[in-house]
Amino acid sequence: MKNIVKKLVLFLTISLVSFNSPILLAKTIKIATLSPDGTFWMKQMRAGAKEIKEKTQGRVKFKFYPGGVMGNDENVLRKIRIGQLHGGAVTLGTLSQSTPDTTIYGLPFLFSSLDDAAVIRKISDPMLQDKIEENGFVCFGIAQGGFTYLMSKQPVNSLDDLKAQKSWVPEKSDVGLSVYRYIDVTPISLPLSDVLTGLQTGLINTIITSPIGALALQWHTHVRYVVDLPLNYLAAMMIVDKKVFKKLSETDQAIVREVMGKVYKKIDEQNRVDNIAARKALTNQGVKFVKLTAEEKQNWDKLGDSVINDMIRKYSYSKDMYKAVTVNKPDAPKLP
Repeated sequence: MKNIVKKLVLFLTISLVSFNSPILLAKTIKIATLSPDGTFWMKQMRAGAKEIKEKTQGRVKFKFYPGGVMGNDENVLRKIRIGQLHGGAVTLGTLSQSTPDTTIYGLPFLFSSLDDAAVIRKISDPMLQDKIEENGFVCFGIAQGGFTYLMSKQPVNSLDDLKAQKSWVPEKSDVGLSVYRYIDVTPISLPLSDVLTGLQTGLINTIITSPIGALALQWHTHVRYVVDLPLNYLAAMMIVDKKVFKKLSETDQAIVREVMGKVYKKIDEQNRVDNIAARKALTNQGVKFVKLTAEEKQNWDKLGDSVINDMIRKYSYSKDMYKAVTVNKPDAPKLP
């Protein structure tokens, strides 16, 4: 009987030691992104992952799937739900179903400049991150992609000019589809991978993208004009399934939050610099920035308000978040 008791005590001791060992507590967090390997985003995320591995003594590791190998943002989200992935570096609006407020930054003419956006985001970013976490994901920071602009092969000086173009919109772009619906035009929806071919073949001659995007994807070689009016604000984030994240010890959670928070702050700051440089690069390539007349700008502003009202009806934004992002836009459409 004594031998049995001794063996049982030994077994329980070994079990407890094993259960608390770094090997069993180790977690590899699988993250997918459209960002190609070798880009500044990927380099910074990999550097952050290395720092986390060192600070947690190997208990927390990251495995990245860059370059869209896991599909677009919607596919990444689906694979997170079934446990194939644990998170992703995705565009902000990817969580529109669970957290509708993530689409707010993409509303037309919301911010007047990068400086305007930076001031507002000091208040609104933490609010948005809290809402994302309330709905099942941990978000470590938001990084800007800059403003989108209308770019075309032919000059576009008015909405009437735009009606005559063969315009592209991203797949399932609520804002883009709403814009063209109001000007009574059926745009051409293509995946990002087909846009360059569309420009080359003449299937499309007008796109909406950021200066960084135009250069990175080589679309700038097929456009000659840019309407010099910031349309909407792009942003991205890294999210991890909250259930997965909570399996880490509190100490390791704090380390991941601190390190990845710094990573995304650095990416955000660098993207601001890159956006300014990309605009200059387009000008140097011979692309002309065309300013609208005051009267025509009013027409575009009215169109933007109509689109915002559509998005308000669709997403039912929270009052605190909407108030925070429209603080410098007193004439913005009101929530019901």
